[in-house]
Amino acid sequence: MKLKNIITFAIVVFSMLSLSSCVKQKLEQTYSKQESTIDKYIKSALSSSEEATVTYNNGSSRLTRKQGEGEELKVNGTVSFYYAGYVFSGSISKDNLFCTNHQETASDAKWELTDKEYDILTVHLNESGFIEGLRNGLVGVKAGEECEILFSGKYGFGNKPFGTIPANSALLYKIWVESISND
Repeated sequence: MKLKNIITFAIVVFSMLSLSSCVKQKLEQTYSKQESTIDKYIKSALSSSEEATVTYNNGSSRLTRKQGEGEELKVNGTVSFYYAGYVFSGSISKDNLFCTNHQETASDAKWELTDKEYDILTVHLNESGFIEGLRNGLVGVKAGEECEILFSGKYGFGNKPFGTIPANSALLYKIWVESISND
């Protein structure tokens, strides 16, 4: 009887490990596909603009559309900016916008926001709770820069949905940098 219990236990453990491995493999495939889609988007943007540049940093891609001036934001710096966040699946539109403090973007998308002030966001990059992909993408920005920061779900909200953002979603943030400080 004990041998039967041991065999049953072994089968259950093996099944659980196999299922866990399959889920992890599927998730890695999802992230890989998202990163490929991000690369295609960036390649297309670079080929259609002489001014655009790209910077890669720890899983984040920053597509700079308008160059900034002065000092670059460092890992422990502070940045003030306007933003528009999109769930990214190859393109951006008002339909996949999930947040913004940029008045023109909100107006174009016919968004009604609770905060009509459209206050600039100021963050210290070392604050906890800050999205890893956005933090990594902001490192190196300059005052006056306009850019798009893209990253797979691996560097976003992960395997849990967040508000209207589905779990494991790739994200794109349009960023309008007002100022930086490395003090």
